[in-house]
Amino acid sequence: MSKVQDYTSRLSDPASRKMGTFSYLPPMDEAQIRKQVEWIVKHGWNPAIEHTEPQFAKSNFWYMWKLPMFGETDVDAILAELKACHEANPDNHVRLIGYNNFTQSQGANMVVYRGTPV
Repeated sequence: MSKVQDYTSRLSDPASRKMGTFSYLPPMDEAQIRKQVEWIVKHGWNPAIEHTEPQFAKSNFWYMWKLPMFGETDVDAILAELKACHEANPDNHVRLIGYNNFTQSQGANMVVYRGTPV
């Protein structure tokens, strides 16, 4: 029988908390972020950007960065907004969301920039 890997994520340690689809992997580089944005656009989903302080990352409420980018298909424009949000809020987590029009739900949700834990 194989051993199950234990991830050291503890509520008492904000730096260890995991959230989102890719949180157990190393942080994404710019090329990997671009591929995720391209995937969202390719599927016709509407991108949105949110951010929050690391200590509130488990909350259901994150701050919306501008309005969702309804109908946006320019990957570079979406990447520019992600970067602008990160630069304006360097200590916050920044996540990318892909809203699926058909199911009217979030089809993708990932933290692309991790903030500094308090």
